[in-house]
Amino acid sequence: MKIVSAVEVYNNIDNYTIIDIREPYEYEVANIQCLNIPMAEFCKKIDELPSNKTIVLMCHSGNRASALCNLLHTEFNRKDFVVLEGGIKSWKEHIDSTLNID
Repeated sequence: MKIVSAVEVYNNIDNYTIIDIREPYEYEVANIQCLNIPMAEFCKKIDELPSNKTIVLMCHSGNRASALCNLLHTEFNRKDFVVLEGGIKSWKEHIDSTLNID
């Protein structure tokens, strides 16, 4: 499983598609204007995802994204997913301190 930093994604945003896998109520509180597909629905929608860029999975802290990424690698043989290290918490710390995630 590959992990990518918020700074790496931000500096090379055109190379990535970010998908927030948090629940809709979490996304409504704070988001970075990316696609929201909750973790529980993700595998059902895997064939609808863009295939021209590396997909970054983002959650609150990186734990759910890591679990989903492992599942996608092992069960679906999909290696085009990476995890945003530290999730939206890291995005707030390194990119946008105005996010209200607490």
